[in-house]
Amino acid sequence: MAMAIPPMADKTMVLSLGALPVSYALSSVSAVSHPMWVALMSALILGLLFMTIYSLSHGEITYDPLYAIFVVFSFTSVVDLVIALQEDGYLMGFMEFYTKEGEPYLRTAHGIFICYWDGTVHYLLYLAMAGAIRKRRRYRNLGLYWLGSFAMSLLVFLPGNILGKYSSEIRPTFLLAIPYMLVPCWAGMRIFNQSQALTSYTPNMQVQEEQRKGLLKRPADLALIVYFILAAFFTLFRGLVVLDCPTDACFVYIYQYEPYLRDPVAYPKLQMLIYLFYALPFYCLAAYALTFPGCSWLPDWALVFAGAIGQAQFSHMGASMHLRTAFTYRVPEDTWATFFLSNLLFALGPHLLAFRCLWQPAFFLRVPHSEPQAHGKKQQ
Repeated sequence: MAMAIPPMADKTMVLSLGALPVSYALSSVSAVSHPMWVALMSALILGLLFMTIYSLSHGEITYDPLYAIFVVFSFTSVVDLVIALQEDGYLMGFMEFYTKEGEPYLRTAHGIFICYWDGTVHYLLYLAMAGAIRKRRRYRNLGLYWLGSFAMSLLVFLPGNILGKYSSEIRPTFLLAIPYMLVPCWAGMRIFNQSQALTSYTPNMQVQEEQRKGLLKRPADLALIVYFILAAFFTLFRGLVVLDCPTDACFVYIYQYEPYLRDPVAYPKLQMLIYLFYALPFYCLAAYALTFPGCSWLPDWALVFAGAIGQAQFSHMGASMHLRTAFTYRVPEDTWATFFLSNLLFALGPHLLAFRCLWQPAFFLRVPHSEPQAHGKKQQ
């Protein structure tokens, strides 16, 4: 079992933890900070870090260029964790100059929680994937989960900075978001093009037997389908809520259960709209793939979707209850349990789907139609 887990890259961890002394050193000269200076200094540090990685790990980068991306992003993950801890009062004297002059929207409740997620979940994923590359091992599943999580973070955070109440505080450091938008596209293509795990251990006869089972003989799949139907209605309902649906149910929900959806920072409204236009269709497609066999696309996209929903719900739930959110937009105490349980279940379902696809993939495999006929001819 231990051999199946990608080893952590010691070199990657050392380079990433270099963010601590660097951020502290920069904070000591922040008296002369200026938004343009902060942007140029950030770009310079990332450039020097990339050159260091290239000189120390040329073999790994030649084998897989994503190694350099994972190491650089592990560095920024440590920076994000420092920002989150400082904004919550657990650290002092590290990145305050950056949140003031570079990206003030990181001081919002949503910004703090995406920093927490990036500094913990993404950081562990970067270490694991970089370690897998160093040991020449597979990391495709981890990469797909990271891709969904990273993409969802950008889809909400960047437009929210432009459309929300912090739109007037866009600084030159926002230009650094351009490579952050391009990298997932390139990384996603490389990860999807990697060879899938071998499924030769699953005989075709076993695949055919699994795909002949009806839904009643697959209670776990039936439960997931019921979940996706309920989640689809919940997604549609919250989408209508942020679109100012005038019904009494929407009015009661937005004022008594999730008043954070009215917050002028725009992040919660964008999150619900992304759910409406992307999560809702996926729920319908996933229910279809669990009903009819041979949908080989589902295992990969289930991992991407699980990463996206995990990141989104963590940030949304945390920001809904954080002290940086104005009191009028926080979840009321008397409905806290309902809010927490419903949103936790909303995040749990996609992860159960991804686990189901990885655990028993036979139902989603495609069986060549010509193979049984050829086998029959050999017997004759």
